[in-house]
Amino acid sequence: MTGVSTRVESEALRPAWPQVSEEFADRAARVVVAGLFLALAFRIGADFVQTMRVTGLLLVASEGLVVVLTVARRRAVAVDRSWTARAVTAIALAGPPLLRPADGQALLPELQAAMLSASGLAVIVAGKLSLGRSFGVVPANRGVVSAGVYRFVRHPIYAGYLVTHGAFLFSHLSVWNAVVLLAGDGMLLVRAAYEERTLIQDPAYVQYRSRVRWRVVPGVY
Repeated sequence: MTGVSTRVESEALRPAWPQVSEEFADRAARVVVAGLFLALAFRIGADFVQTMRVTGLLLVASEGLVVVLTVARRRAVAVDRSWTARAVTAIALAGPPLLRPADGQALLPELQAAMLSASGLAVIVAGKLSLGRSFGVVPANRGVVSAGVYRFVRHPIYAGYLVTHGAFLFSHLSVWNAVVLLAGDGMLLVRAAYEERTLIQDPAYVQYRSRVRWRVVPGVY
């Protein structure tokens, strides 16, 4: 009786460990995302007080949506927990918060850069409103969304990121910012491919992908 009882108790405890570790990783990811955003907001806020440049504030607004939707996201049906997927996601997420205000010569006047950034932000907002609580960080299936701006490309939020990040670089040109965005946005495109590797297991996504050809940039990728 003792051996049976011990075996039953140990088997009952086994499922709890993965669940606990997943919950811890999920909470840790939310804390990290929030911390990175606060660091970015502090740097951009300090720059705005000194220069009154609004391009950085638009970037902060864009990244702020990431924090809100990361906290409010629904539980995923399927998640890619491979280390490669996590590494790609981490690099993509770390890029924008590492950007720094720069005093060098800008490639675009501030007004034009702000307008470009605002257009990218509009795409991001539209995409996140369509996505709602299906938004996630790690590649996962939280429900297939095909309405709104998702009728044009399969990852419209990433398209908006590329625009807002490019606008920030045009306004705050530096070697550091260029390297950070090259790495971060490069991984953003790889992340889209990883997400689809998970989503393709859903027949609804297969049908959606057959209707919408391009991932991020129509005619390019």
